[in-house]
Formats: sequence, C-alpha cells, structure tokens
Amino acid sequence: MRRRSLALALSLLLPASAFAQAQPQVAPTPAPAPRSPATVTLAAAPADWRALEGQHVRIAAPLTLAGTDGLERFGQLTVAFDGRLWQPTEVAVPGSAGIEQVMADNQRRRLVLDDGSDARDPASVAYLPGNPVLRTGMQLRNVEGTVRVDAQGRPSLLVDGTLKLPELQRPAVPSVPGSLHIAAFNLENFFNGDGQGGGFPTLRGARTLDEHKAQVGKLVATVNALGADIAALMELENDGYGPQSAIAELVNALNIGLAADKQWAFVDAGEGPGSNPIRVGIIYRRGEFKPLGTPLTKLDGPFAEHSRAPLAQAFQGKGAPFMVVANHFKSKGCRDASGADADRNDGQGCWNATRVESARQLNTWAQAEAARLKVKDVVLMGDFNAYAMEDPIRTLHDLGWQDAFKVAKVEQPYSYVYNGYTGRLDHALLSPTMAKRLRGAAEWHSNADEQDASGYQGRNVQGPWRSSDHDPLLLGFDK
Repeated sequence: MRRRSLALALSLLLPASAFAQAQPQVAPTPAPAPRSPATVTLAAAPADWRALEGQHVRIAAPLTLAGTDGLERFGQLTVAFDGRLWQPTEVAVPGSAGIEQVMADNQRRRLVLDDGSDARDPASVAYLPGNPVLRTGMQLRNVEGTVRVDAQGRPSLLVDGTLKLPELQRPAVPSVPGSLHIAAFNLENFFNGDGQGGGFPTLRGARTLDEHKAQVGKLVATVNALGADIAALMELENDGYGPQSAIAELVNALNIGLAADKQWAFVDAGEGPGSNPIRVGIIYRRGEFKPLGTPLTKLDGPFAEHSRAPLAQAFQGKGAPFMVVANHFKSKGCRDASGADADRNDGQGCWNATRVESARQLNTWAQAEAARLKVKDVVLMGDFNAYAMEDPIRTLHDLGWQDAFKVAKVEQPYSYVYNGYTGRLDHALLSPTMAKRLRGAAEWHSNADEQDASGYQGRNVQGPWRSSDHDPLLLGFDK
C-alpha cells in the first residue's frame, strides 16, 4: 500500500499544463515585480499563486490539514482551503470530465507548509510547537509566511513563527445498530518472527521484539474495541496456523481477559491461502457462531501470483446463514507491470487490469460457492486497492454487489490517506439479500488520519492510534 506509481502521484499533484512539451524561449522572461513589504491577507485560495510569488501573506481562512506524509522527511505539511483533498478516483470516474474538475480543484486548494530548510529528516520543525501529535482533518488558523511557487506552479508557504494548533480530538469507537457485527481490517504487515520472541527483523512489519509487542498491543486495542463478532483481516504473515503462527499469536492476545463465550477463534485453511508473504484471514467469536462447511479459497487466475488469494467461510448463527469473504487485491505499484497492467495515467495506477479481472473472477467464484452451500447472504470485505470510482469496484457494482456504505447512507466515507489525498481502498460489498439485513456501517478513523510517527515504529502513542495505515470497517446486520 505504501508503494504507489510515480505517475499516479504526479497526475494528482500537477496541472495538465505541466505535462505539455516545453517550448523554446523566444525572449527573456521578465523579472517579477518587486513585492510590497505589506502583508497580504487571503480569505480564500487565490486564482493564481504565481501572482503572489515572494509575497508575505496571512491566511485568514481556516486551513484543513490534508496530509502529514512529508513531515518527518522534509518538514512539510499538506494543507487545503475548504476541507479535505479527495483522491480524484474516489469521487469521479477515471477518464471523465468530472475527474479533471476534481484535479483542478485539488490543485487550486492545495498548499504545502514548509520550514524553509533543506535538511532531510529534521529532528524538529521550526513552525511546530514541540513534538505535537497531528491528525489529518484538524484546522489551522491565521497561518502566515512567504509564498514560493515552483516551476510546475505548485505553491508552498515558508511559515513564519509557530503554528497554534487546535486541541487534539480523536473519534470514539463507532457504534452501529444490528445484532450481528462484522469488521474488516488491514493490519499493515503483522509478522511475528519465529513466534517465540526471535527472528527479528522480519520481512515486513516489526523490526524488533519491542516493536512487535507494541504492534500487538495496538492491534488488540483496535480489534477488541470494535465489538465485532467476525472480522476479515488483511496483511497477516503467511506462516501457517500452528501455535507459533502470526494469526495464532494475535488470537491468543485478543483472548486475554475475555470471557469464554466471547473468545476468538480463527478459520484454519490448513495452509495459505496462497503463496504470497502476506495473506488474508478470518476470525470469529466461537461462542456465537459456527463455521458452516470448510474454508474456501481460490488459488488460480490473478490470485495465483498477483492478487492475494481470497478466503471465504460460511457461518451459522441464530439467524440465516451467511458467508464472509476476505479479500486483498494487487496494489498499485508499478514493479514488473506491463501491457494492460501498465499505468494508463488515468489515476488508477498500475495493475488495474489485474484488479478488474480479480473482481470478475471473485464474483464468479463467490457466487458459485455460495450457491453450492445454499447461502444467499454474502459480504465481500477487505482491501481492494482501488478507490470507489475505479474500474474494479464499479465492475463489482455492475455485477450486483452493493456498497454497504451507500446502502447505509454514510456520507463521504474514507479509510486511507495518501500523499495528502483522502479516499478508501477498503470496501464492504453485499449481495442483495445481505444488503437487506444491513442496519449500519462505519469506519473508525483511528489510523488513516494519524501521522505515521504515532505508530509502533515511531513514538508509539498510547492506545489504538495508528495501529495500521488503514481504518477498520464495521458493519451491523440483523441476525
């Protein structure tokens, strides 16, 4: 998830004119007019930042913190006028006129706050008080500084003084109606070494045993707080199901202090699913639900090498049976991508064709297995590595799967913030009969808005905050 196509990043940040072929200069560019020493007050984003190059400004409008990706490395924050910056393909169809409008609007509203230093990995940032905890979405007021505009027309502000930050506010655990609660959560590379305290650093995730213990603590605080009955998990270490496996350790940690009828068990697929270093998994409260039939997985087609193999398990509770399918499609990074999977510069990144084919085959397989088990109610959950208006998700919609957040009338859902842009890679898609059982849907914004430094590899702030780079999803259904 952290690797993204450079072309995708540029397409979101640069105006269309930045990609035009350079033309030879026929005359010297005139020097900019000298700037007034007086401070210019801005009540809104200017039509053209280049007209303010070198000018000292005070921004009277509130600025929304849109992203903290550049803070630790460059001392930069991404902010925006008039609210968050949305991933264009979250809100508009790729290749449409609408997406061009979103990109232009993002470019107009976007601003980078800079410390004016060329130092890499600064120990402190001059315009921030102390070592604050930041969250995307917080508002900054009365920001002052000097405007700089780069060759591509992208503005930054060399901030004067120290920002006055608002009081840190974090969201409570969401509560959704219903008597059956199902969650989905990308754990961001949960690896446990040799399962006995050694084997660190791991291929991914924790680098030391102390980091691993901190990661476990954050994941337990997140999963148990959700109050779910069943959870689909992504980015588990693919190391089997024995007592030293990652999933066994996580379930054991979740069960500490729980009453016997509330304890978790994991779906044991025997091996895998799949051969990727990370896999999906499903856990459930064994006192409430019983697995119906054996675990199901699909190992061929795009799931043989690129998208992680899905895992399905049907359950029987006190009501109608249902099936949960955990998914994790191929990411957008461009390594080894070619042909139809190359970046088409439409905002969807690389491997889009593979994700679309994954969606089609997932639909066929899930429908067939549900029919074989005589289960009509199905939920596809997980990290599809596609924003809401991208081809893979629209393909599943066209095949009859319903967006749980749309059914629940949730406005502007999101689960992921990347490079200053908000969207959702994590989805819950329902069969028509499962959609009729839905009573509510929510995301717990405990991670995506938190700066990376708050996680277990950084300051490890107390509690569930930044346990992953994805927010968990929670759905409520009638039994």
